[in-house]
Amino acid sequence: MTVTQDLSNHTPMMVQYLQLKAQNPDILLFYRMGDFYELFYDDAKKAAALLDISLTKRGQSAGEPIPMAGVPYHAVEGYLAKLVALGESVAICEQIGDPAASKGPVERKVVRIVTPGTVSDEALLPERQDNLVAAIYEHKGTFAIATLDMASGRFLISELPSQEALSAELQRLQPAEILYAEDFAYAGILNNYKGLRRRPVWEFELTTTIQLLNRQFGTQSLAGFGVEKATNALCAAGCLLHYAQETQRTALPHINSIHLSQNSETVLLDAATRRNLELTQNLAGGTENTLASVLDKCVTPMGSRLLKRWIHQPIRDVKKLKERQDIIESLQKSEQIAPLQQALQNVGDMERILARVALRSARPRDFTRLRSALEQIPEIKQHSQQLAPNLDILLAQLANFDELADLLKRSIIDNPPQLIRDGGVIEEGYNAELDEWRLLSAGATQYLEDLEIREREATGIDTLKIGFNAVHGYYIQISQGQAHKAPIHYVRRQTLKNAERYIIPELKTYEDKVLKAKGASLALEKQLYDELFDLLMPRLGELQLAAMVLAELDVLVNLAERAENLGYVRPTFSPQRIINIKEGRHPVVERVIKHPFIANPVYLNAQRHLLVVTGPNMGGKSTYMRQIALITLMAYIGSFVPAESAEIGAIDRIFTRIGASDDLASGRSTFMVEMTEMANILHQATENSLVLIDEIGRGTSTYDGLSLAWACAEWLAKKTQSLTLFATHYFELTSLPSQLKGVANVHLDAREHNDTIAFMHCVQEGAASKSYGLAVAALAGVPKPVIALAKQRLAHLETLSEQQKVGEENPQADLLFSQEVVENPPLVAQESAVELALSEIEPDELTPRRALDELYKLKKLLKGEFLR
Repeated sequence: MTVTQDLSNHTPMMVQYLQLKAQNPDILLFYRMGDFYELFYDDAKKAAALLDISLTKRGQSAGEPIPMAGVPYHAVEGYLAKLVALGESVAICEQIGDPAASKGPVERKVVRIVTPGTVSDEALLPERQDNLVAAIYEHKGTFAIATLDMASGRFLISELPSQEALSAELQRLQPAEILYAEDFAYAGILNNYKGLRRRPVWEFELTTTIQLLNRQFGTQSLAGFGVEKATNALCAAGCLLHYAQETQRTALPHINSIHLSQNSETVLLDAATRRNLELTQNLAGGTENTLASVLDKCVTPMGSRLLKRWIHQPIRDVKKLKERQDIIESLQKSEQIAPLQQALQNVGDMERILARVALRSARPRDFTRLRSALEQIPEIKQHSQQLAPNLDILLAQLANFDELADLLKRSIIDNPPQLIRDGGVIEEGYNAELDEWRLLSAGATQYLEDLEIREREATGIDTLKIGFNAVHGYYIQISQGQAHKAPIHYVRRQTLKNAERYIIPELKTYEDKVLKAKGASLALEKQLYDELFDLLMPRLGELQLAAMVLAELDVLVNLAERAENLGYVRPTFSPQRIINIKEGRHPVVERVIKHPFIANPVYLNAQRHLLVVTGPNMGGKSTYMRQIALITLMAYIGSFVPAESAEIGAIDRIFTRIGASDDLASGRSTFMVEMTEMANILHQATENSLVLIDEIGRGTSTYDGLSLAWACAEWLAKKTQSLTLFATHYFELTSLPSQLKGVANVHLDAREHNDTIAFMHCVQEGAASKSYGLAVAALAGVPKPVIALAKQRLAHLETLSEQQKVGEENPQADLLFSQEVVENPPLVAQESAVELALSEIEPDELTPRRALDELYKLKKLLKGEFLR
């Protein structure tokens, strides 16, 4: 059904529907009809499939059946939550006219649009995650992004130098919706995101944006926010604010400022690093066994969200980091962690409650939660007395809200119903007129009992009783056996099988009075409830600041608890290029394994800035490198760290190149992914960056891989001079320390006995003596005949290796070595069988040159390390 066709043949109701649908063509329209939201035509078919609800028909219009699906009004939130999770948007169309006064269809209009990124309803939001809508913009090869958290009013912008930087920022933010211009030329980077919205180009126009932002903030200039020079970012912000206003259809007073994020303020993490370090999401896509899962024991949802923002965006302001550390240390020394957490637990999600207050969509229970939060502030201040001076400075931002807490206590009952329309929300004694209407309504029971006794005595009818139903109102009921005794002034209202029902003037008058009282009571209660928003709004800014302070306090108290219970220590910061960690531990692995974690040191500085890390597979190289990155990152959020001691220098970025997999969606092989990540590091890393490289070059032939690994290590050692850990199975790289300044060897030790191997997980100076590849293969369950065959081939290759050494001085011997390997069919066939069993090389890839490469790998890289 198209909404642009002639509407003259449609029924009046469908004309109204199709006109509203034409204004919202790309989203589902929930059209209110009585106690249901109904969907028609294509919307009905789509909703039926997405929500697994029945698809029916509702009569005909323009000679065609009308496909229809519907959801109950009282249960709409569950359906909206499902649609939002699928990336869908929904226009909510309500009846705003009076049915009694309408000659045609009741007047309706779209009152709000629910979208994945702009929802504020409690039931539709992930409790402990930010829910963001983002707008992106590109101009002459530079990029910008604006983000808005509708549930808090947090409005941020930043400008980015490259497409890669934009991709990393989107990966960090994980917005629920992304707005982009119709002429955006880089849509490929959005392939993995839901909630994509193409917007007209004019929404990104700078002049329009500046006018829109000034109108929103009530300012004449944006200079006070320090954003006036970030013109590309402002273009994105203008589109975003326009979209927020379009979807909410109401004022947005909680969006009262805009902040420009600067790269120089944070330790930058690219997308690969966030993924490899498993900060808030593990490699399988879940949240278990992540850094956040260990650190986040916050007692408020807003604290949990703030901690995750800190984790994803560590700061470089050492003064502020030391202030956080001082507070954590002070809390540790006090006995106030548990009392503060108990008080903070009663604060709840004050941040999101205030957003709903600002949008005038707060429910009665939001007000009682807000009251509870405000009542905790004096207790929180009391528990925080005489702790760190920085904590006093933080809590000094909390205003006195006793008056508001008292208002909410006087106005809202302790356990209100869920919705104001149900009535019974306003506390008795808050408003005298409301109390009178309620008294009149409540007095009906006693009046009716008295009337029933009086009429029974007057008529002598012992079966007479007074009742009420929603259709006929109040009535006098008499059994059929005594109906003949009914007085003449009794007017019959309804005949039943065994009884007759009557009405009398007195009862009818009282019925009108009671119904009027109930209606007046509900109307007045709704009016008083709306007035509460007006009373809270002048202090919205102070309340938002209080929510921010309490969220930060929750994070700091949480980090103090973690430090105390997990044995973390306070790291020190140095202006020098140094990472000196003694007995460092991986914060996640140590919580997961059942045996004691083996702690290890690391020492990097300007004179020792690249460590070549060798050792067996499963020996702990990746864990060792990740723990160094995580300890560094934890220090830069202000947290204490899992170590005996830690001295952390000035770090501007953290890069990791650990593990890789095919990116089939983009048509990129493992090796291509690996090289792309490595290229990003080589281009972006500085001498103040922390770089972790694990087995670069393994996705290609031995010679190419070794050459690339060598060149990358040499570039990082000589050109970039980043603080680098370079794990490798190319043992040729262990000769780098003898050739380059600032390079050293370390290895993770293991012990081999007969056919078994014990991993010591202990970092030692120097290069590994061997690689234990075949022992690891045996542990992995590779069949014993294959292991035996590999050992035979290894022995043979070691013999050939001696010939090759001779060949380095004798070209004729070198030729003989190559011919023996390539031209000896039994040798090639046997080695191919080993390679197929151990490294899953496709048979059609086993050309003679590839076979030579793989055999050389088996020999030169010490016994089957490709088993990893």
